Amino acid sequence: MEEKGITKDRVFELLRNYKKRDMTHRSGRILGSMCTCPHEVGLKAYHMFLESNLGDPGLFQGTKTMENEVIATLGQLLGKSDVYGHIITGGTEANIMAMRAARNMCRIEDPEIIVPKSAHFSFKKAADILCLNMREAQLDSQYRVDINSVKELISDKTVAVVGIAGTTELGKIDPIEELSDICLEREIFFHVDAAFGGFSIPFLNQVGYDLPKFDFSLPGVCSVTIDPHKMGLAPIPTGGILFRDKSYLDVMSVETPYLTEENQSTIVGTRTGASTAATWALLKHLGSEGYQKIASRCMELTKLLSQGIKDTGFQLITEPQLNIVAFTGEGIAPCDIAKLLDEKGWAVSIASHPKSVRIIVMPHVKEEHITAFLEDLKDIRY
Repeated sequence: MEEKGITKDRVFELLRNYKKRDMTHRSGRILGSMCTCPHEVGLKAYHMFLESNLGDPGLFQGTKTMENEVIATLGQLLGKSDVYGHIITGGTEANIMAMRAARNMCRIEDPEIIVPKSAHFSFKKAADILCLNMREAQLDSQYRVDINSVKELISDKTVAVVGIAGTTELGKIDPIEELSDICLEREIFFHVDAAFGGFSIPFLNQVGYDLPKFDFSLPGVCSVTIDPHKMGLAPIPTGGILFRDKSYLDVMSVETPYLTEENQSTIVGTRTGASTAATWALLKHLGSEGYQKIASRCMELTKLLSQGIKDTGFQLITEPQLNIVAFTGEGIAPCDIAKLLDEKGWAVSIASHPKSVRIIVMPHVKEEHITAFLEDLKDIRY
């Protein structure tokens, strides 16, 4: 730090130079991220509430009221309006909170959680932080969690089972209904990570898709992760955690004697209200119809991309269930494909189970981007 500060103009000149080095979603060149351009309405709402701290909600009662309304709206979207939860930083914090609630409900020695091999890496963080033994269930031929593998792993140490609604790598929806039945019968906490699928599956079903149940309409589901900063178009960071019953929040609450609330259940203390305001504004502005259009358009472009990849001579790993496409090519490693695409200005990612090039068709991707990408992919193939 220099003794004397520099001018405001110079600060922003330097900031612009750093900004030039960043990729932008708006360019359409970011194809490997589950984040997207935040909607202008969400951005404006976010800026309006930058000083709001939901870690001390008595000081920001309007923001807290909005959070309550957002949680109720998301609960209604996910099959149960009378749910409990918070708008937080993202799927990682949400998944850690869910595993913490499950652990604290049981209070047993050497607790175990069962997650699919396709689960997000946040569960490894949760296991490490919470001293949980994480056991990975195998996947079936469609890259969904194998029910028999889950059954084999369940023991008297199991405190939670996890299912995924929109896997990070392939966008697959696990057999949530079957997992719900198993967990209900055995009285095991069942968490659904719908960080990606939560803002698309319900809206796709509303317009005629036939995607499986994954939410609180299934009695065994205890908690759901849903990320507004993915398909919800909210600014980063904006995540959500919903619980079926308030007792799951209570069991991990700690006393906060010097704040305006007596207890706090979230992992972070100071918690921005800007994310809540942005989500509230977008739910009001876009409504079901707006989100239906967004999800449907992404699926239409996903089909266009999938067919184009096949026409180019590459092979899909699986037919997309949501707006994620994974592919590989004969005689060329996925990492080499990604490197060649990077040289042409495309940022894709690599899936690990199985190894493949992974593309997420987020709302910032347009048909012209798909067309340009396929042309460059054709050059790599031939």
